[in-house]
Amino acid sequence: MKNKLSARYVAVTGMLSAIGFILMYVEFSVPFMPPFIKMDLSELPALIGSFAYGPVCGILICLIKNLLHMPVSTTACVGEFANFLLGAVFVGTAGFIYAKKKSKKNATIAAGLGAVLMGILSIPVNYFITYPFYYNFMPKEAILSAYQLIVPSMKSILQCLVCFNFPFTTVKGLISVAISLLVYKHLSPILKGRK
Repeated sequence: MKNKLSARYVAVTGMLSAIGFILMYVEFSVPFMPPFIKMDLSELPALIGSFAYGPVCGILICLIKNLLHMPVSTTACVGEFANFLLGAVFVGTAGFIYAKKKSKKNATIAAGLGAVLMGILSIPVNYFITYPFYYNFMPKEAILSAYQLIVPSMKSILQCLVCFNFPFTTVKGLISVAISLLVYKHLSPILKGRK
């Protein structure tokens, strides 16, 4: 029985990692954000895995999808590293809290908190890791001016990250939360081998 569970755990983790990797390519620009910031839902499979098998599964899915993406990285793997950190905080928090009490209400609270923490973490991750890498190709002033085209009163990159990236990243997480709450009940028996 334990071997069967382990095999299913590995299979589900691999399958959800592959879906997350594919979803990294399904990205699009959104209004009111600079064009170099894209929306994708690649954390959704990791969130579902975290609900089904716990936070370690979700974090592994985040890790694997980013490792798979590294060979085609356009950011010398800096973007993948940042994506992993943010995703791991999101799904790790959600899975850890949900494991304590498995209910739809607790799943909503857990994943919502995870999304907010991911949004908060996006500020230092972008400020200290991602954007300094981008400055090698695009001057800080050019990045700031991209934000200023949307809101001219922006004075610094940090201000832009707080006013733009924090809410964007949080909403991105909340969209994954909403979708997972709609589909998880139907997917759970399949993922756990009860159907």
